[in-house]
Amino acid sequence: MTVEAGRPRGVALYSDVIRERWRRPRYRGELPEANVVAEDVNPLCGDRVRLMLRVEDGHVRAARFLGDSCAICTAAADVLAELLEGRARAAALALDAQALLERLQAEIRPSRLGCVTLPLAVLRRALGAEGPVGGPAARR
Repeated sequence: MTVEAGRPRGVALYSDVIRERWRRPRYRGELPEANVVAEDVNPLCGDRVRLMLRVEDGHVRAARFLGDSCAICTAAADVLAELLEGRARAAALALDAQALLERLQAEIRPSRLGCVTLPLAVLRRALGAEGPVGGPAARR
């Protein structure tokens, strides 16, 4: 087996989903009608994510994000915004890194898992539920 840049030849660094969501995010942009907004930064790498939500009757009716972040973090934020729309607050807070990884169709190195969990941390801050995020994948 030939190894290029620390990975076997033919194995992509990013999944097709990550590449697509990074290049053409569906949920990036301002949400003028947002009534909940939170932002955070990963001090280790500088990724920054701002999450804007319109929450009504205990449900997330709309979600958008803005950010200056790597491909993994941007794709994770985009997938998270998609998953949030229509969910009850409790169901939104139940989303974890594993849910995002499944949608991203990716296995992320432990050193890059913070790229996936930053949007989740911003969500928890937005909905007033500070605390650990992750699920099984984040504890690897």
